[in-house]
Amino acid sequence: PVLLPTQYVLPDAPKRGVILNIATKRLFYFPKPGDGEPQQVLTYPIGIGRVGWETPLGETTVISKAVNPTWWVPASVRREHAEMGDPLPSVVPPGPDNPLGTRVLKLDIPGYLIHGTNKPSGVGMRVSHGCVRLYPENIEFLYSLVEVGEVVTIINEPYQMGSKDGVLYFEAHAPLEDDSRVPEERLTSLLDKQDTADGVAFNDHVRQHIAALADTPSGVPVNVAEYDANEVMARAQVVHNVVVPDPNEPTLDEVREMMQELEADDGVL
Repeated sequence: PVLLPTQYVLPDAPKRGVILNIATKRLFYFPKPGDGEPQQVLTYPIGIGRVGWETPLGETTVISKAVNPTWWVPASVRREHAEMGDPLPSVVPPGPDNPLGTRVLKLDIPGYLIHGTNKPSGVGMRVSHGCVRLYPENIEFLYSLVEVGEVVTIINEPYQMGSKDGVLYFEAHAPLEDDSRVPEERLTSLLDKQDTADGVAFNDHVRQHIAALADTPSGVPVNVAEYDANEVMARAQVVHNVVVPDPNEPTLDEVREMMQELEADDGVL
């Protein structure tokens, strides 16, 4: 079975503008609520920078937007591809061959963008040269909401903790392979911070349970009071899918080949 999360613990960052958590490969957008209206949040999966081309962390802003953008290929990207025997042009015009897709949000970090893609299979993966990509339909809707000047916060937090209806949840993702920080220290820091916020310390038994969840990250929020991680799978709604082959769509082997090509050689920002 495939377990698909349908709820997420919100990132530990100011709930404003756009938050990109590269560890969870997910974007959260907090639009400004109207008077008397509750805060809402939109969330989408993202593709991020691969090893050696990491997506930078920190706080920035959206400084411009563009529909059907032209891609001015950075010299560093052109140099890398030339060395691989796959030269790229200096400019890629708008259209189906443009890896930026149909929408771009330019960040106040030189060379970095939030954009669409002409290769949707790369969303949820580390295949870019540092920019953040979304599915075409997601970036189009996000583009219509995000304004120039909007705050963008980029974090790298594989462990999340939050509460809903008085229940405390823990969500664990595998740390990125090039993250040099010690996972145990980060988890201890998170638990200590939660202790301070709630005023009630976790006992050793609960800490061991959370540590076990961190060791087997599922990406699904888990009630920390439950001591059987299998409960997550047991309570998941079962959906039976009947797959009808489409002769116009790629086969599984062809998809595998495309994924390997994305991982090995991707000229997208």
